[in-house]
Amino acid sequence: MFRSLLPLLCLITLATVTWADERPNIIVFYTDDHGYADLSCQGVFDDIRTPNVDRLAKSGVRVLHGYSTAPQCVPSRAGLLVGKFQSRFGVESNRMPLDGFNRELTIAERLQDVGYITGQFGKWHLGAGPEITRHGFKYVYNQNSQAPFVANITTSGEDRPMGRMKPDMYHVDGCSHAAAAIIDRHKNDPFFLYVAYRAPHVPLDAPRKYLKRFPGDMPERRRQALAMLSAVDDGVGLVMDTLAKHGLTKKTLVFYIGDNGAPLKIHKLDAPGGGPGWDGSLNDPLNGEKGMLSEGGMHVPFVVSLPGKIPGGQEYPHPVSALDVAATAAELAGIETQEGEFDGVNLIPFLSGQVETAPHKALMWRWVSQSAIREGDWKLLRGGNREYLYNLESDLEEKNNVADKYPEVADRLRRALTTWSQELSPPGLATSGQSAVWNEYYDFYLEGKPAKPPAPVSQRERKTNPESTVGSWLVRGGTLDLTEGVMRLVPEGKNPALIRNGLQLSGPVTVKMTIKSPGDKPIRLDWRNQNEKTFLAENQISIPIEESSEWQTLSVEIPSVNDVVHVRFNLPAVSIQFKSLELSPSKGKSIRLPQE
Repeated sequence: MFRSLLPLLCLITLATVTWADERPNIIVFYTDDHGYADLSCQGVFDDIRTPNVDRLAKSGVRVLHGYSTAPQCVPSRAGLLVGKFQSRFGVESNRMPLDGFNRELTIAERLQDVGYITGQFGKWHLGAGPEITRHGFKYVYNQNSQAPFVANITTSGEDRPMGRMKPDMYHVDGCSHAAAAIIDRHKNDPFFLYVAYRAPHVPLDAPRKYLKRFPGDMPERRRQALAMLSAVDDGVGLVMDTLAKHGLTKKTLVFYIGDNGAPLKIHKLDAPGGGPGWDGSLNDPLNGEKGMLSEGGMHVPFVVSLPGKIPGGQEYPHPVSALDVAATAAELAGIETQEGEFDGVNLIPFLSGQVETAPHKALMWRWVSQSAIREGDWKLLRGGNREYLYNLESDLEEKNNVADKYPEVADRLRRALTTWSQELSPPGLATSGQSAVWNEYYDFYLEGKPAKPPAPVSQRERKTNPESTVGSWLVRGGTLDLTEGVMRLVPEGKNPALIRNGLQLSGPVTVKMTIKSPGDKPIRLDWRNQNEKTFLAENQISIPIEESSEWQTLSVEIPSVNDVVHVRFNLPAVSIQFKSLELSPSKGKSIRLPQE
């Protein structure tokens, strides 16, 4: 009996292996705060050079109207990976808890369940680094700066215990090499790689190798953005060359997508250092910027390639969404899904020419006080109590509000948007009133009102070397000036703060700093432990300081028994100099400022 079944079993096994071998590999390159203009194949500016992404577009499709799911990092990543609009599971903005995301199935989990090898590289921003494997990723290389990071593989693709790892390459390069190494290692297996570069997001930190590619007179922040995107482009080239080496080019579906538009901060200030502010990227010809549901906020670079299935050299005219990635991947991997599990669609029939109609009747968004719907060439945009109607075929720059001229169109789109918004959590078109910041942005970009003058930048600060940053330390409400090993923080508001995220310091943690301060107001130290989504009121210490022209050394202890993952030094609004700042965990190596 058993022998008689052997031929049948062999046929079943062979059929299964053949089916598995026919499933395509899937790679998603995801860039960070990357403006629409900044691929050379977009044809907007001639200072950007991305030959490898250009070749990717030539081998497939440059999507003319590709959209992110949000104008901000966390929600756009949640929507991409789950394949559902993120407000359905409560991750509308960066400040929302991630409980809903943690309950959802990611496309990585779905692919892993049907035999795909999965890997995450670069920026995660959806919880703690060691938790990434719980969301379906076998391999993790979570480098997004030059600070120690979480990984369970090396840049050469070798296994290591999950834990902190010191960088051995620039973070963009490290992600590219690790991804290429996993392709080498699993060339005979179907794989899904999510390569999420933290570029050109601030802090701007391109090495001289890439900066030298962009000589000449330009804003230094623009040079930094071009250099960081050049590093990304090199990474795309490395990964594509690795696919070609193993004969996998025609067997691999590749997406290249931006997570949202570039932050311009209206004035595009060429501020010193590489910290908060304009990231040097540009959204032209689109209007608006990151944090807006205008085109500049979420109409992003979007390229798709699958040679042999998708004809090359296309410029696809219909709107598509990052939500389509999960639905496309699931369909190609043979994953059975129920109606309503994804908000996106399988793009292959549309991009291959098999289906000539648009993939979506409409695309819709809600982000805090803003909401929008695009149906064909019509777009209705709402910000607080304001409402705008644009025809994007004739007015992609969103300069001419025609709501009064076409009230019936505005009414129809508003009804559709309102009906859709009732499916979200919480339901409705907006979850809060429009803030002063976003009112100012709407005034400037959509109403044509003059912007408030920018905060002045001193001549000395203008001359600050843009490469002289403080690594992964960020400043808010001020600017950084690092000279001869001493960092000076100059406030630009009432509440400057020095911040370090992405840590994993075993508690208790000793904090020691040597500073000069012209005032005696204390520093307030906040910290966040692992698994805490926000800063808690009980997690703060007041650090008294003396008004003095002399250096003073201060020391306190963060009395946490858990790992500390995030610290924030809330500083008085005076110019403070730091000779040193050290965070010493109970176990492991210390974190120092200004040196890593």
